[in-house]
Order: sequence, then structure tokens, then C-alpha cells
Amino acid sequence: MNIRRLSPMTALVGAAALGLTTLTACSSDAGDGRKDGKLDVVASFYPMQFLAQRIGGDAVHVSSLTKPGVEPHDLEISPRQTADLTEAGLVVYLKGLQPSVDRAIAQAEPKHVADATSYTTLEDHGAEVEGDHHEGEEGHEGHAHSGDAAADPHIWLDPVRYAQVAKGVGKALEKADPDHAKTYQKNTTALVKELNTLDQDFRSGLKDRSSDTFITTHAAFGYLAERYGLRQEAISGLDPESEPSPARIKGLHTIAKKDKVNTVFFETLVSDRTAKTLAGDLHLRTDVLDPIEGIGSKSKGEDYIQVMRSNLKALQRALGAK
Repeated sequence: MNIRRLSPMTALVGAAALGLTTLTACSSDAGDGRKDGKLDVVASFYPMQFLAQRIGGDAVHVSSLTKPGVEPHDLEISPRQTADLTEAGLVVYLKGLQPSVDRAIAQAEPKHVADATSYTTLEDHGAEVEGDHHEGEEGHEGHAHSGDAAADPHIWLDPVRYAQVAKGVGKALEKADPDHAKTYQKNTTALVKELNTLDQDFRSGLKDRSSDTFITTHAAFGYLAERYGLRQEAISGLDPESEPSPARIKGLHTIAKKDKVNTVFFETLVSDRTAKTLAGDLHLRTDVLDPIEGIGSKSKGEDYIQVMRSNLKALQRALGAK
């Protein structure tokens, strides 16, 4: 019996071919939208991650494109992250908030996508006015910093709209992973109930207040203000990094005195310099009103629900709610 010996080069080529076969098999496994036997869900940033984790439970593996401590508006997507979107079982995102995510999803074309904006309604909440205030006029909630109204993406800060999005994400999970549909339905129902309770707590907690107006760093709280009859006055626009005009600062001085504002709110993920300067000029206190774009070491709570309750307490103090 003749045994043919392989040359070193032949053996190397064979090993490489075997490795390629193994890699292909692994890639095929990764391409089925699962990771470690669970549906692989990629969320664009924390509010979407929270929904996926709470509704998906033990049936899903959830990762976020936006790491803790990163301002989501500033996110840039890497080629590796774009590839992850291609292989994901479900991508949960909010169209219009993060342009780099929108572009990556269009490029990756994942099979199952849940866009939060498709499950509720968006409105135009302005932000600041760039120098077109006349003396004696008040600034009003809204106005994009470009001077034109812009669709406000901060829907998660309204518990009612966020519950609508939760229902949509639940349906998307059912479609992507029918085997666990009952789990997703049960978890969606529980989360929506919790969000409804949060809504009622905001309604009752802010009912007896001495003021409706609050000043905050950027115009993230338009939906919350609208839901509970409040008036948001933002230092900057929908973009948290935009600089307020001198006219806007002057307008805020007038508003603060007229509406007896006692607090200027700042955030955890963006600079508090302008907010604290304004508060110092007006001899007002400062406090945190968190837009919950991410959870970090400075967050006043471990998850969305806890931070929203912290926001409620902060608003009660600022608005003189009893």
C-alpha cells in the first residue's frame, strides 16, 4: 500500500482551505442573526437598547452602537459596526437622530429593522432663535438653531410615546424571532404598564405647581413639556453642541425674571459651562435634567425608569410642585 506524503506546501494549502471552510461555516452561523443561540439585536443608542433588553429578556443578546458616556449625536460608525448591522437579527434605531447610523443601516441593509419613528408621531419643536428676537419679545419653546423648525427626535422623554415605540419594537422582535413571540408579548405588556404608571406619576406629581417654565441646556424636552403642560426654554437648539446667540441669552434673562424661574438645568453628557454661567448671572440654582441619551457614572439612576423618576423630582423642585 502506497502512502503518498504531502509536501509542506500542499499541507499548508490544505490547512488554509480547511481554515477557510471553518471560517465560512462560522460566518454562516453568524449570518443567521443569532449569537450564542440568542437573537442578536443591535441598538443605536441607550433608549433603544433599554427597550430591546426589557422586551427581549433572556431570548436576546443586545449590543449598542453608542457606548456609555458618548454623546449619541456625535457617533461615527466604524466598518466593523456596519458589518455587525448586516449580520444582526434585528436593528433597533431612531431615524434622524444619528446621521452616521442612518447611513450605515442604508449600506448594511439588515433583514429586520425597527425604526422608532415609525411607531409614533414626531413634531416640530424649535430650539433657539439666532438673533431674530426684538427687544421686549419673549423666546418661545422650539426653533431649530438654523432658524427653521426641525423634527424633534426626543420621543423617549414622553412616556406615552415611548410606550407606543415599545409596542412597535415588541412586534418587530416577534417578526424576527417567532419562536419567542409569547415572551416578547408578555414583556411588552409589562413594560407598557410600567410606562403608563410613570406617565400617571408625572401627571399627579406636576399637578400643583407654581410655575410652568423651565430652562434647560438644549431642546430635548419638547415632548415632555407638551405632555404635561410645561414650557421648555432651551439655551441652545436641538443640537446640544450649538452655541446660543447673545439675543437668546438676553431673552432667557427676561423669561427667567418674568416667569419666576429658580433653576437652570444642565445635562450629564454635554458641557454645563453655559448653563452655569447663565445661572450665575441670574443668581439661580442649577440641577440636572437628564435627556437619558445614555447611562453613565453621573446618571441619577441605573436605567431609564429610575432616571425619569429623578427628572420628575428635579422638575417638582424647580416648578414648586407640592
